[in-house]
Amino acid sequence: LLLQCFSASALYCPLCLLILACDQARRAVLGQPTGRPEMAASSGEKKLQERVPVRHTAWMLANLVVLFLLLALLARRAAALMQHGAGAGAAWSAALVCEVWFTLMWLLDMNAKWSPARFDTYPENLAERIDELPAVDMFVTTADPVLEPPLVTVNTVLSLLAVDYPAAGDKLACYVSDDGCSPVTFYALREATGFASMWVPFCRRHSVAVRAPFRYFSSTPEFGTANHKFLEDWTITKSAYEKLVRRIEDADERSLLRHGGSDFAEFLDIEHMNHPAIIKILWDNSKSRTGEEFPRLIYVSREKSPGYHHHYKAGAMNVLARVSAVMTNAPIMVNVDCDMFVNNPKAFTHAMCLLLGFDDDMYSGFVQAPQMFYGGLKDDPFGNRMEVSFKKMGVGIAGLQGFFYAGTGCFHRRKVIYGMAPDSIGAGRGVTTGLPSYKELQNRFGSSNELIESARNTISGNQSAKPIANSRSEVAKEVAACNYEDGTRWGQEVGWVYGSMTEDILTGQRIHAAGWRSALMETEPPAFLGCAPIGGPASLTQFKRWATGLFEILVSKNNPILAATFRRLQFRQCLAYLMVYLWPVKAPFELCYALLGPYCLLTNRSFLPKASEDGFSIPVALFLTHITYGFMEFMECGLSARAWWNNYRMRRITAASACLLAFLAVPLTTLGLSKTVFEVTPKDESTPDGDDGSTGNKADPGRFTFDASPVFIPVTALAMLSIVAIAVGLWRQVSGAAKGGASGGGPGIGEFMSCAWLLLCFLPFVRGLVGKGSYGIPWGVKLKAGLLVAMFLHFSKGN
Repeated sequence: LLLQCFSASALYCPLCLLILACDQARRAVLGQPTGRPEMAASSGEKKLQERVPVRHTAWMLANLVVLFLLLALLARRAAALMQHGAGAGAAWSAALVCEVWFTLMWLLDMNAKWSPARFDTYPENLAERIDELPAVDMFVTTADPVLEPPLVTVNTVLSLLAVDYPAAGDKLACYVSDDGCSPVTFYALREATGFASMWVPFCRRHSVAVRAPFRYFSSTPEFGTANHKFLEDWTITKSAYEKLVRRIEDADERSLLRHGGSDFAEFLDIEHMNHPAIIKILWDNSKSRTGEEFPRLIYVSREKSPGYHHHYKAGAMNVLARVSAVMTNAPIMVNVDCDMFVNNPKAFTHAMCLLLGFDDDMYSGFVQAPQMFYGGLKDDPFGNRMEVSFKKMGVGIAGLQGFFYAGTGCFHRRKVIYGMAPDSIGAGRGVTTGLPSYKELQNRFGSSNELIESARNTISGNQSAKPIANSRSEVAKEVAACNYEDGTRWGQEVGWVYGSMTEDILTGQRIHAAGWRSALMETEPPAFLGCAPIGGPASLTQFKRWATGLFEILVSKNNPILAATFRRLQFRQCLAYLMVYLWPVKAPFELCYALLGPYCLLTNRSFLPKASEDGFSIPVALFLTHITYGFMEFMECGLSARAWWNNYRMRRITAASACLLAFLAVPLTTLGLSKTVFEVTPKDESTPDGDDGSTGNKADPGRFTFDASPVFIPVTALAMLSIVAIAVGLWRQVSGAAKGGASGGGPGIGEFMSCAWLLLCFLPFVRGLVGKGSYGIPWGVKLKAGLLVAMFLHFSKGN
């Protein structure tokens, strides 16, 4: 067995070396660097960041062990098929195809984890370079005032306004995109502006660690005997925040439109999907009469018309990029979701260490912070916090061309978002070798003279002439029009890329394909925190949207293989992107493998070696090794065994539900037989009582809930089928009817264990079959699942 495994590995390793050598030659032809990035900004200056390779010898060996077992299983399966031919049965052939897929995915997983690296930052060394710190435009996006309550957005905005950054009042500006065009959201932001004049000075005066008020006031600090001033400030500020919360929660759209005055005149007689652009400057530093200034705050609701495709979040981000370009035009942009507040007040200075800490800007085209979540449910029952993915996979991909753009908590260079390549912008200090002509800029950015001029300043690195926000409101409305992008390169070569529901990773891939690298920013405490969806429907809705977007990229012209072949996407980075994009494609293979156990029990066949056969130890060893590998990853990340099981179980559920529906839906959309629907994930407005995972007054928030969505049908059918198959198999064993079938007899212990393991993974659905209320599977879903089970039984009977 070892000789077989090592011989197969010996074939694989030279092949990889040959491919890597060819990739190095291709990058040399294209002018791509092949070495490590320079660490210091320039000689004689204190370093701002350092790239540190992470040693993980034990994990490399564990990866190889799993690979050897997978290859051994393939060799055993292929030998049996060659020996028995057609007599081995269709189940063995189907199992071989699935196991080849699992091996391929493991190789892609190994590639992503093979050379991990982290970036250490030294913000204390920025003190000597304060004058070099660039201005930053901050973007917050919200789309639905019901699913994304305005109070959630307000807390995120307040945390951004209060961030620690030198000359924040002059260098920072916050833009809030409201795709719901909600008067309530606008009212909440207007009211929050008044509270910010108290909140921002309070945070700076007392060095508040958490700058989102709802999080900060959820616990009472310990007051010392000498902290009378702090106690007084804390009490007054908390009282003001509670009043703000009551005003926002009591706000009614009808009363605001009727009695809100001129501020709400533009919201009268409009529809959610049909209205002109609304841009309002809620705060401008020119109005400040105190020494405690905070960043500008601008409300943006882009124009919408039924005759135009608005491209979901990507379209909103491109509007923010254009509006900010004609109003403040900061060279750096950071975007966060409406629920992703600043958790580390020094987050911006840590990011600047990575943006300014290289000799060449190419090595930090964008800086991504890990997506992490506050509070939440104990042991992550819905598997959507992705802590291990960021900690293990994130540092691995960070050691390649750079971590992916995750859609929130990311710092972008404006010139990179504008589609500029590294070699077209000098040596990383904003010195341009040749400016595009006015006509070229017009073709790329549109007809606005102000936007063209700001783009020229961005490309040339000339940020000295800053537009005045007050004088550019009408120009901003012009570039926020729904027809402004017609005939331009927005959404293709400029801005956030269209063509997928996961515009974030696609935009990051375009940046990497241009030759840029990215840096992963890990800080303590985490830079940003958000809220993870709670409940089965919300979690699977989010997974389905991600899977749909990833599959859309895979089958489009944006495929990473094309980017690696014709552009500057590095070979191993291409494999890392493929690993993610193939996530929904695993659905048919996992579904097929899951069906093999019930199929064999129903048809009196087998697809695994018998316990008495020599090959039985291979799948057993592979199963135990793979389970132990995943378990130890969670242990190393400081998580519990229950958290590991919940995440493992959810991966099986997601593959058979959200990924399967995405795999079936995207081809229909591509052929024009269906339309893509963007489903906003509900944001939980309730605040957890503590960090132990307890929440509010909900009876059992960690228990799986169901609705009539079709996403629940496949898993329900698999659970029902497994129960029937185990019952039939046991009846055959008891009655003595389990006699010879294909491939050396009927089902053995392996087939029974695979069905039992499937039922264990789908235990929430088994409970849902007999549950009541939202904890029970609706009868409509049960009937449709039952029909699928009946069809499978009929098919099995015919075979």
